[in-house]
This record gives sequence, C-alpha cells and structure tokens, in this order.
Amino acid sequence: MSEQQYVMPITSKGQVTIPAAVRQLLGLKRSGKVAFKIKGNAVTVEPAQATLQAAYGAVTPLSRPEDFERISELAQEEQALRAVQMGE
Repeated sequence: MSEQQYVMPITSKGQVTIPAAVRQLLGLKRSGKVAFKIKGNAVTVEPAQATLQAAYGAVTPLSRPEDFERISELAQEEQALRAVQMGE
C-alpha cells in the first residue's frame, strides 16, 4: 500500500480542513468529532467515541427521574450497533 500525504493550510483560528479521503477512511460525518491522541512526538487522529458525559443535557428527558442505568445500556447498545455497521 502506498503512502499518501495531504498538506493543508492552518487558518488564523488554528483550524484545518480534514481532506475528504481522510474523512472517508475514518468514517467521519458532518458535525462529527475527532480525537487527537499524543504519544511522544506523534499525533494520531481518530473518530471520537460518544459518551454519555459528552452528551449530557443535549436532550430533554421524557420522564423524571431519569433511569441512568437504562440510558447507559441504550447508549452502549447504540455504540455497539454503529461499530458493527462500520465493520469494526
């Protein structure tokens, strides 16, 4: 497999456009999020994993009090389903 390199400009706000080929490889969708991981002098980019903590407050609950154990189970099931669909 040949190595590909993409050189992208950095804006004055520190933003960089992720090339389409990289977005496709990572399975990134519009409004998705990426995680930057630093190990030594190397940086990797990968899709960010969804967490309940990151989504806290994004949706108004249907009933109160919320059943956080059930919500966590549903979120884990959804994440597993997505991983299967992406071929992980």
